[in-house]
Amino acid sequence: MECQCRCCVACVDCYWPSGASHNVFETCDEDKKGYLSREDFKVAVVMLFGYKPSKVEVDSVMASVQQKKSGVLLEEFLKLMSTKKAAQLHQSEIRQIFTAFDMQYRGFLTLEDFKRAFSSVAPKLPERIIVEAFREVDQDSDGHISFKEFESAMNYGQNEVSPLHFA
Repeated sequence: MECQCRCCVACVDCYWPSGASHNVFETCDEDKKGYLSREDFKVAVVMLFGYKPSKVEVDSVMASVQQKKSGVLLEEFLKLMSTKKAAQLHQSEIRQIFTAFDMQYRGFLTLEDFKRAFSSVAPKLPERIIVEAFREVDQDSDGHISFKEFESAMNYGQNEVSPLHFA
């Protein structure tokens, strides 16, 4: 599948405005080597995501990409950034759903919150199924579903597809 701008297989520019990832790659590749070194890559992540990746995160990425001239090539960079952006969007969607369920803004969900949410999206779902689901998601059995428990349930069965799934 080509990206919308038809530059490569999976272009993050289709998710960021005005060619941001290409521009960042070119900016960080100051010597025009055609690749990003370890340090260049860290700067690029800061520019695109607003935080400095940890040593472990960078080690993981550098080990996963095809090493040519000691760095990350443009196409590899675009694929990694696209995967990272998609993961970031998914995380944002989970947060939005949790916030919609947490109508009292307490930072956790009660069984009543759960019932109210399910009654609007699946009104014919039997209450016992909702209670079972609540108990399953409430991993520590404290009667509340934290965001981490909710996130874990929402991500259940999802495979990690990239080492660039930063926190």
